[in-house]
Order: sequence, then structure tokens, then C-alpha cells
Amino acid sequence: MTSLQQRQTLIDSIAEATAAGARQDQACAVLGLSPRTLQRWQAGETLGEDQRPQRQYTPPHALTEAERAHILTVVNSAAFADLPPSQIVPRLADQGIYLASESTIYRLLKAAQQLKHRRSERPSQPRTKPKALSATAPNQLYSWDITYLPTAIKGQFYYLYLFLDIFSRKIVGWQVFEEESSQYASELLRDIVLREGLQPGQVILHSDNGSPMKGATMLATLQLLGVMPSLSRPAVSNDNPYSESLFKTLKFRPQYPLKSFADLAAARQWVADLVQWYNHEHRHSAIGFVTPAQRHAGLDEALLNQRDALYEHARSQNPRRWSQNTRNWNRIHTVHLNPDHIETQNNSSQEAVNPDKIAA
Repeated sequence: MTSLQQRQTLIDSIAEATAAGARQDQACAVLGLSPRTLQRWQAGETLGEDQRPQRQYTPPHALTEAERAHILTVVNSAAFADLPPSQIVPRLADQGIYLASESTIYRLLKAAQQLKHRRSERPSQPRTKPKALSATAPNQLYSWDITYLPTAIKGQFYYLYLFLDIFSRKIVGWQVFEEESSQYASELLRDIVLREGLQPGQVILHSDNGSPMKGATMLATLQLLGVMPSLSRPAVSNDNPYSESLFKTLKFRPQYPLKSFADLAAARQWVADLVQWYNHEHRHSAIGFVTPAQRHAGLDEALLNQRDALYEHARSQNPRRWSQNTRNWNRIHTVHLNPDHIETQNNSSQEAVNPDKIAA
């Protein structure tokens, strides 16, 4: 509320401003007043005592403190402690008892901070984002997942296991099985470690929270091989973006069969051809349009430098055709997985945070 002295001061200030040539409505706007309020003050309608009510109004039918306490005692009793008001009110009505409406009981419980998790269930657990990871060379950071492949029997599937090197985007291991099993995943991982010559503590393996990923056999194998595990949050596919993107890239290929696979051998042959194309022929957009195999073998830097030199030569031959710099063929030196916000501000030599798109 504005006191009498403050109102008189505002009236004098506006009068002084208008006398100096200012418009009254603009002077009122500067002070946060409406012209109609100023007119009432100048007319003396409310220049005296403030007309707004000073007291706090309490409805005559409001619950007393004793009634509020009694309702909270009843709803927190052993018979109703795990029930919401929508279940408590009809049960009390069956017993010939009326305490208050559902909405009133909801308000009382909310005011007492007793409304959440009234049922006898485990409260939701806070989930934190997985640790930010990055790779600057091959065989530092892997991602793996399992996807479905259709079979001739409706409701049954083959399961494609894929292990991806996030830095190079190379598929370092794959297999198709008839079921999901941590045992199969463990055998495949052992083969990858042997072929890639991985040392204990060298690589981090990221995955989602599926049962094959967290199975006892898989966890024991990770510990035995010295592979450090990293898990996504439950039901958050964005925490494992590279594997999800890879599956979309593979399944949106024109060669993806329109019909189901006749048998397991047919599925494995199709995946073998697809992996050969992806690793050795596909120019991946997120790594400078080199193949994953070339980047995994360390050949990408020389290829990108050769392209850069070619473009600079073409520009020198006919500079009028180039209004700006030549195409950026800089090598991507660092790849991030689930980066923190501060890490998303990469420089031009680092990859953007968003993982591969379908065009990759």
C-alpha cells in the first residue's frame, strides 16, 4: 500500500514533470501508475485513508485447528496411512463417518507435506546422468547394445549384438543369436579383446541397463578382462546414443529385408554384408567422411590433409570461384559421450555433442 505522504510526493513529482512539458500518461508510466489512479488521488477520493481492507478474512465455516488435527490423525492411522483421500473418503462413508471432502483432505495433506508416497511402495529414486566420457583414440571407449531382427515366426526374433568403437565408429564385434544372454555377450567381448589386443584398464564399455548388460556372467567377464563398465540411466535411450544411432543407420539401409529372415544363417549373412559395407565403404559424416576402418587404423588424418591440400590448390587455380574459405577438412580429435554442459562448447576441432544422425 502507498502511504499518504508517498502519494502526495508522487502527485507533486508528476505535476512538476507536466509543468516542464512532459505528458501526464508518460510521467505516470515512468512511476508505475495509471492515469486513472492519479486522477483519483488528485480528486481526493482516496487521498486520505487507504480504502483497501486490512484484516485477514476467515470464512465462518472453516475447519478449526482441532478439526484439522483430528482429520490428519485419522488419515495417518494404520487403516488409512497408505491410502489416498479418494480411497479414504468412501471407506469412512461406509462406516457412517464424514470428516471432510476429498479436496479438503488433499489440501490438508499437502499443507502438512504428507501427500507424496502414501502408498506402501518404494519411492522413486533420483537418477543422475552417467559420468561424462571422451575418447581421443581408438580402443578407449566402446558402446554396445542388442536389437531385434524379424524371424519367420510372429512374436519371435533374432538378436543382433553390436559393439561399436565410439571414436572411430567402427563395429569391432557383432553376432546374431536366438536369445538375449549375458553368456553370449561375454563370449563376444572376449573375442573382441583378443582381436583388438586390449589391455586391462584400456577401454570403457558403455551400455544401457538391459539384463544381458548387467548379468552376473557379463559383469564377471568385465572384471576379469579389466574392462570398465558404464551404464545408462534406466529407460533413458539418449544416454546410449551412438548404439541407437547405429541401429537406425543399419535398419534404414535400402538393403534391409522387407520380409523376415528365413533362418539364423540368413540373418548372420545379411549382418556380415552390412558390417562390411559400414566399416569399409561407408563415408561417415561425423568423422569427416572417412570410413570407420580408415579412422580406426589411423589413416584418416592423412586422407583429410590430402583433401585439404586439393581444395587449396583448386582455390589457388581459380580464386574468384571461392567467396569464402575452402571446405573444412579438419580432423575430429575428441569424441564425447554424455558430456557435461561445460563440455558441449567444443571448439571447431571437436565433434558436436549430438551423436550421429541417420545420414551418418
